[in-house]
Amino acid sequence: MAGRERRHVRVAVIGSGFGGLGAAVRLRREGITDFVVLERAGAVGGTWRDNSYPGCACDVPSHLYSFSFAPNPQWPRNFSGQRHIRAYLERVTDTFGLRPHLRLNAEVRSLRWNTTGLYWEIETADGPLTADVVVSATGPLSDPKLPDVPGLDTFPGKVFHSARWDHDFDLRGRRVAMIGTGASAIQIVPAIAPEVERLTLFQRTPPWVLPRADRRITAAEQWLHTKVPATRAARRGLLWGIREMQVSAFTKRPERLGMLEMLAKNHLRKAIKDPGLRAALTPDYRIGCKRILLSNTYYPALARPHVDLVPAGLKEVRGSTLVAADGSETEADAIVFGTGFHVTDLPIAQRVTGANGTTLAEEWKDGMAALRGSTAAGFPNFLTVIGPNTGLGNSSMILMIEAQLNYLADYMRQLDLLGGGFALSARQSAVDEWTRKIQRRMERTVWNTGGCDSWYLDANGRNTTAWPGTTAEFQRVTRRVDLAEYEVLRPADRRSAGAGTEVAV
Repeated sequence: MAGRERRHVRVAVIGSGFGGLGAAVRLRREGITDFVVLERAGAVGGTWRDNSYPGCACDVPSHLYSFSFAPNPQWPRNFSGQRHIRAYLERVTDTFGLRPHLRLNAEVRSLRWNTTGLYWEIETADGPLTADVVVSATGPLSDPKLPDVPGLDTFPGKVFHSARWDHDFDLRGRRVAMIGTGASAIQIVPAIAPEVERLTLFQRTPPWVLPRADRRITAAEQWLHTKVPATRAARRGLLWGIREMQVSAFTKRPERLGMLEMLAKNHLRKAIKDPGLRAALTPDYRIGCKRILLSNTYYPALARPHVDLVPAGLKEVRGSTLVAADGSETEADAIVFGTGFHVTDLPIAQRVTGANGTTLAEEWKDGMAALRGSTAAGFPNFLTVIGPNTGLGNSSMILMIEAQLNYLADYMRQLDLLGGGFALSARQSAVDEWTRKIQRRMERTVWNTGGCDSWYLDANGRNTTAWPGTTAEFQRVTRRVDLAEYEVLRPADRRSAGAGTEVAV
């Protein structure tokens, strides 16, 4: 690959999940066709391709968890499963003619900003290329996080992460240990409990679990949404509006979440009759501090006689014996880790080298920060979809993605107005001011005051993940690019001899 001539494109998009495919569609709608979508795997789908574990489904209603520009009137359930969401993304790829732009099995190994030519040099598993603009849509739920457990290498059985499910390994009749009690685990446990000989769930912290209002969407409803699009739009609007009204309780008045806690406790009480088990499953922090989970089958699965709850994390592995932090021991034939992802320490950041010769990971060592969740200082023409402080606690991330795609579209328009070869670099002062405002607002939120330790917080205890407002507000603040927040970089051949490459325009 080293000798291959580099191809140059206007835009390189990294990732082919909702963010990457959405960016590709938006670029085409803006009349930009000189772009590639770089995907490390052999198919599109992102997290909905990678997460194929038993029971995998979305916890956001289907009609809200889809692009506004690509509605699907044929969703089969209120909360669709992984198979249907992945099929939806495949249809989006075909409907909008994205296949010719895809470069599959082309994992990005490094990106380096060329300060003289004002473009990105990209090395991939499929060869090198250069691009004027890079859109990173790798997503926060793409790289599994495995805990460093002493002795894990001595375990003689099967070990895998929920996002890398081994479908060739048969769990039937096995003693299985499930590590973690997050969104994946509460779907996996009910799905595999009927098949395994024994299931042991290691729980460091119990989650808050609410009933899941799931049902099959009838053929009549699907017909109506197909023939009368206004009904589909109304359904989506209602789902959106309800969630917008809930935001203030999460971001400004967490004390109002008490009613939700009562509902969750009642849900637990109905399913779990054993007072000891019920106590172990009752959280001691404010609901919403961690991600609220939805399930009607999780608690009943834990009540099965061959399912055990260990109210402690996994401390050590001694051969086939798993030792919990409370000293209890469990024998297992397989270990499934549902321990989340690298969210606040995105692996792609280690591969991106900016204008100052430092990586994005180095610049973010004290915490991720990006202007309007999209651009980082020192990394010209590099935009992130689902960047810092764009996550949600109660609504659809597709709404946030589309808002950032609006920002991307205006970013490209601004570059076109400036003329060929120019670049935009977020001013450090603008990033700092944006971050200060976000962190001030974060102080009142349930994520910061709820009394828990969640994946929303980074190693320094700062919330660099969630958005402390409504999706409508985020749409407003990302509608246009404010050039006052950027330095305009001019090509070297347009400047006088001896001048710097950064020229304010």
